[in-house]
Amino acid sequence: MITARRLTKTFRAKGRTVDAVTDLDLSVAPGELVAFLGPNGAGKSTTLRMLTTLLPPTSGDAVVAGCDIRRDPAGVRSRIGYVGQGTSGGHTQRVRDELHAQGAFSGMGRRETRARADELIDSLELGQVANRQVQSLSGGQKRRVDIALGLIHRPSLLFLDEPSTGLDPHSRANLWEHIVDLRRTTGTTIFLTTHYLDEADQLAERVMVMDHGRVIADDTAAALKQRLAGDRVTLEFGSATDAAAAAARLGGDHDGSSISVATPDGDVALPRWIRDLDAAGLEVVAATHRAPTLDDVFLALTGRSLREEGAAAAA
Repeated sequence: MITARRLTKTFRAKGRTVDAVTDLDLSVAPGELVAFLGPNGAGKSTTLRMLTTLLPPTSGDAVVAGCDIRRDPAGVRSRIGYVGQGTSGGHTQRVRDELHAQGAFSGMGRRETRARADELIDSLELGQVANRQVQSLSGGQKRRVDIALGLIHRPSLLFLDEPSTGLDPHSRANLWEHIVDLRRTTGTTIFLTTHYLDEADQLAERVMVMDHGRVIADDTAAALKQRLAGDRVTLEFGSATDAAAAAARLGGDHDGSSISVATPDGDVALPRWIRDLDAAGLEVVAATHRAPTLDDVFLALTGRSLREEGAAAAA
């Protein structure tokens, strides 16, 4: 569904060249849901804009939904849906009218457009607001309208650029419930950027991590967590002296009277460590075991927290 080879975009800013995306290679199979993660400025949105023909690449090639982004941008646009970070619907227009207009823009006939709009209004639970102005809707309702606008022409591929940023937890969950259901019933391929790591972890078959314009990891969430992060075991001691002695034996990070150790299979290692430390006269007074997260993966790769980036973006 998407194949890119050495896709690159550079800009000129204040007399110097800025490398926004460098030698990007990627391949997305039909029906996949791929999450594209990275901090602000990593090149995610630039990549999406190149793949959707909104921004010409400096070099490299890509074929999207069977069409070359350079030679046939109109073909790409006719086959994809794109939901950007801003609200798509005209604020003073009614929801149903916006869907009808979008269908016309896509070259659909009037009868087909009306039928498709009714279908999306029903599946995305927009019936009660279909005749209201977009500006009167809640944030979650507006994002569902955006999804409907992106799907009106039945695209085989849907790009979602941070679709749930700024939504409250209930609206986020509701939006993703609809997206997952639509994907299940239609087989639509989804390529999304998000700052919410739980979305990528729970929903995506693959996770790609981008930093400084380059993809630095590409695998399933489970494989990335196991290979790059590992479990996190925290041990608390009665004194900083005991903690320092334990850290000398086990390694890890020492902070006051506690130590934190990253290890594969932490649930297996934890009881063994407690026994060994007790035999050495170092009593563990409290212990916790935490499975790795995608934020741990990002920290391991870049030394930065993507969760903090996401919180800043939401704010």
